Amino acid sequence: MNASLNELSPKLKNTSSGFTLIELMVTIAVLAIIAGIAAPNISTQLADQRVKSTAATVANALKEAKVESIIRRQDIIFSYDNDGDDAGTIEIENDSDTIATYQYDANSTITSTASQIEFKPSKTADAMVYTICDSNDSALPRQVIITAVANISSQLGGSCP
Repeated sequence: MNASLNELSPKLKNTSSGFTLIELMVTIAVLAIIAGIAAPNISTQLADQRVKSTAATVANALKEAKVESIIRRQDIIFSYDNDGDDAGTIEIENDSDTIATYQYDANSTITSTASQIEFKPSKTADAMVYTICDSNDSALPRQVIITAVANISSQLGGSCP
């Protein structure tokens, strides 16, 4: 009886288990379609994250400049430079030295009516709106707003060139 269990029937010997070439091709085609649909969404999310990160960096640098002007009792200048292919640079400085330097992603650009703003020890500043955009046009721009009394806020909005 055990001998008959060890031998496979001729019908089972001829059939093979596994996937056919057509089944594998269909599976790969379905995966390619799903990846093609998901890829643009992922790149847009990454661009939105870059914009959000750059806006947070700008807001933090502005807050630091505001606090430094109060602590040092000096006028403090906040400036930015979109370096083209290299990472952008934000500098906080007074008349004699650089207080802090920040870097932001090269794909992000900051635009405003002036490239620098001055914070005064009297807790005032030049009113300004900074718009942060990304090289990916599908990313939503953000704005960092500074009021005349040096209140700093960030929000979605603005338009990119």
